[in-house]
Amino acid sequence: MRAVIQRVAAADVRVDHEIVGRIGPGLLLLLGIARSDEEKDADYLADKAVHLRIFEDGDGKMNRSLLETGGEVLVVSQFTLLGDCRKGRRPSFVEAASPERAEQLYEYFVDQLKMKGITVATGRFQAMMAVSLINDGPVTLILETK
Repeated sequence: MRAVIQRVAAADVRVDHEIVGRIGPGLLLLLGIARSDEEKDADYLADKAVHLRIFEDGDGKMNRSLLETGGEVLVVSQFTLLGDCRKGRRPSFVEAASPERAEQLYEYFVDQLKMKGITVATGRFQAMMAVSLINDGPVTLILETK
């Protein structure tokens, strides 16, 4: 699994001009799922995302986690994160999970976040989505399970 996380003041995702997911302060998490990913990868990534100390404390240092701040997460499925651009001019997506397997692990990942007490909003799997965000920082990190 590969995730790009951005600390946000707010974010939303739209499908056909309709907002399907919206959060206030927290994380926008773009999630790519590989063919080799399993539930243990989703467990690891969910745990890492909620405990990562990337929110400022009273002294302005990144020393607080999502759990400590009460922030929310907007999870958006994005298979293009698995694109391999090393050869040629067109990305290869052979490492991306099949849509059926990816959706299963995507839903499992979202459930793991919710079980940790996080408020979670989502996009719509396999839909053409428009994502809007207000970066906070900006703080952008890449998390990988492999």
